[in-house]
Amino acid sequence: MTMADTIRRKLTEAFKPIRLDVVDDSHRHAGHAGARPGGETHFNVAVVSEAFAGKGRIERQRMVFKALEAELAGQIHALALVTRTPAEDA
Repeated sequence: MTMADTIRRKLTEAFKPIRLDVVDDSHRHAGHAGARPGGETHFNVAVVSEAFAGKGRIERQRMVFKALEAELAGQIHALALVTRTPAEDA
């Protein structure tokens, strides 16, 4: 299972999103801090979920960080996030 697959699985379980985009952007960071041979270190993630309703941007990001806590402590070096409710994504 790839790291992108792990991210998808964990965020799907945690937030039941109506849209989830996970893009491994590691190739753009080759040679930079945190980059590893083979990639899977830098990701762009967009999550659209009702779970974010009534929450501010920072609280939403903390929710995602909590769901991916083990991965962020290990293999993931950078995670760019977009977190929206279905109403905000319309």
